[in-house]
Amino acid sequence: MIHEPVGPAWLVWLERTALAEAMRQWLWLYPIVEIVHIAGFVVLVGAAVMFDVRLLGLSRRLAVADMARHLLRWARASVALVVPSGLLMFTAHATELAASPVFRLKLALIAAAGLNAAAFHRGVFRSVEAWNRDVESPAAAKAAAVLSLLFWTGVISCGRLLAYF
Repeated sequence: MIHEPVGPAWLVWLERTALAEAMRQWLWLYPIVEIVHIAGFVVLVGAAVMFDVRLLGLSRRLAVADMARHLLRWARASVALVVPSGLLMFTAHATELAASPVFRLKLALIAAAGLNAAAFHRGVFRSVEAWNRDVESPAAAKAAAVLSLLFWTGVISCGRLLAYF
């Protein structure tokens, strides 16, 4: 352990579990989990970016509904990698990460990205058959795409900045 854990009791407990100790002490465990986390994020954010650029008007011959159906499967599957690997990494440095404003910003941006996607699918996406192919996306769809790109860029930036702040 690099530092003595300081913070809320449940975080100190979490950081002292055998799992957290293993994450910190086994030479290859943390790097392997981190690689899984990054690979999952690549698929998740890659799917989001491909969908967002379509909403912004690129490749209009591709049906938005078909892209959503295809890419959402990959995005959902990647969450199955990102969440458990992220939780494992969190256990290793729970008190440190919980105190980090960069980590908290990353979580807030992930929540914002999720809410944006939910609002898109419960809102403008319901009328997708009217603008599915060879038609410009409605302004609400473009706004959701821009927000998505901003949120995910922020999430990636925060993930990288965690190593420095």
